[in-house]
Amino acid sequence: MAQPIEFYTWNTPNGFKVGIALEELGLSYVTHPVDIGKQEQFRPEFLRLNPNNKIPAIVDPDGPDGAPITIFESGAILIYLADKTGQLLARSGPARYQALQWLMFQMSAIGPQLGQYYHFYHAASEVIPYARERFGNEARRLYRVVESHLADRPYFAGDYSIADIACYPWLRNTKAFGIELAEYPATAAWLETMAARPAVPRGLELEPS
Repeated sequence: MAQPIEFYTWNTPNGFKVGIALEELGLSYVTHPVDIGKQEQFRPEFLRLNPNNKIPAIVDPDGPDGAPITIFESGAILIYLADKTGQLLARSGPARYQALQWLMFQMSAIGPQLGQYYHFYHAASEVIPYARERFGNEARRLYRVVESHLADRPYFAGDYSIADIACYPWLRNTKAFGIELAEYPATAAWLETMAARPAVPRGLELEPS
């Protein structure tokens, strides 16, 4: 019997991505909370898993060829889990690359830009108008990109995939990013569809009540 995957995470969008994927794939795992508010990500035992001191990270005792493997970076983890199970990502062909391009869009644009928005609007110790304007405009632009893409398809890559799992934890908290969801009906419908999947709330269970 395969040993469970060790899942090191905290209640952030990047952590939620992997939690949702593990639940969707029905994989056995053990959660190890890494409280970034207490800077537990800097502990030596966690730095051995991810020298970049970011959550999430996983250790799969049953990795390729049966050897254990440690993986950090949420996008890399999603690809690994999908390839391991043969689910949520086509093994080859156009469908695979459609999903991967939207995964990369989340990793390179949605996550970093919305993260900066959140920092300058909710966490910065001083108000910096230029930063607020810059990242506010970028947040709205990204939601427009998503809205245009989802206008004629139910999921980012046609079928449900790791692209949707990657984007959902970031895009769902529209109020935090100054987004009026009524202006983005296709995105709103997609968010409702995602929230209704049984695995999604289970993957968010580290979220504070």
